[in-house]
Amino acid sequence: MRIGILTVSDLGAQGRRDDTSGDAILSWSTALGYEVVVRSVVADDTGLIAGKLARWADSGTVDVILTTGGTGLTARDVTPEATTTILERAAPGIAEALRARAAPRFPRAWLSRGVAGTRGKTLIVNLPGSTGGVKDGLAVLDDILDHAVELLTGRRTDHSR
Repeated sequence: MRIGILTVSDLGAQGRRDDTSGDAILSWSTALGYEVVVRSVVADDTGLIAGKLARWADSGTVDVILTTGGTGLTARDVTPEATTTILERAAPGIAEALRARAAPRFPRAWLSRGVAGTRGKTLIVNLPGSTGGVKDGLAVLDDILDHAVELLTGRRTDHSR
C-alpha cells in the first residue's frame, strides 16, 4: 500500500516544530510494510491543504493520504474544510470510529472535527495533530485500512471476511 503523509502545522511549516505526529505515521506505515511515497508539511491554509490533497490523489501514486493536524476548534484549524472541498465521496464512519475509539480514555477526542472520504481511488483520512491522537487513530485504521483500499482500488469487490 502506498501512503502519503500530510502534516498541517503553521509552526511545522516554518521549521519551528518537529513533525512528531508525521513521524508516528511513518513508523506505523513502515512496521506494516506500507510504502510512504510522499510526505509534506504545510501551513494551516485551506488552499494549500486542498491543493496538496488533490494533486496527490489525482496523481495515482498514493492509495491513502493520512493528514495530521488542523482538526480542532481554533480558527486556524481548517483541515476538515480543505479536505471536504476535494472529496468526491464521504466515509463518515471512519471519522466517527476515530473519535469513538479515543474518547473513553480522552474525552476531548469528541472535539476533533476530522473527516474521511475518497477522491478517485485514494482514501483520505484526517487524524488529530497530537502524537497520541495519531496513534489512537492508527489503531482504528489497523482494523479496516487494507480492506477499504482493496475495495476502493477494485482488488476486492465483496465485503466477506
